Formats: sequence, structure tokens, C-alpha cells
Amino acid sequence: MNKALSIILIVLAIGLIVYNCTLIDLENPLEGNSLIALIGVFASLCAIVLLLIYNTSKKIQKKVEEDK
Repeated sequence: MNKALSIILIVLAIGLIVYNCTLIDLENPLEGNSLIALIGVFASLCAIVLLLIYNTSKKIQKKVEEDK
């Protein structure tokens, strides 16, 4: 996966976070569609973290291969 694809996926995940935050009812955040929106926010955050870990591991792999 190249860097441009990773950036596009991160931007899409941020867009999903913003969209799902608009769906959350702050008076009852754990009921109905608000719960689904919260799950969407956390899933998008997990996707961002996984993509950042993947990018970091690729950088480390590149440095290790250069040292050989």
C-alpha cells in the first residue's frame, strides 16, 4: 500500500468520524442511532490507528533493509 492510499483512507476515516459525530444525540448517547454512531466513531478511530501503525512499520522495515 503506497502512502497516497494511506492518506486517502485516513481522510475518509476522519470524514466518517465527523459525519457520525453529527448523528450522536448528546442527551441519550447510548440509545438508538446514537449508539450506532458512537460505534462508527470508535471504528474509524481504530482504522486510523491501524493505518498509522502500518505506516510506522513500513518506515522501520525500510530502515532495517537499508542497514543490511
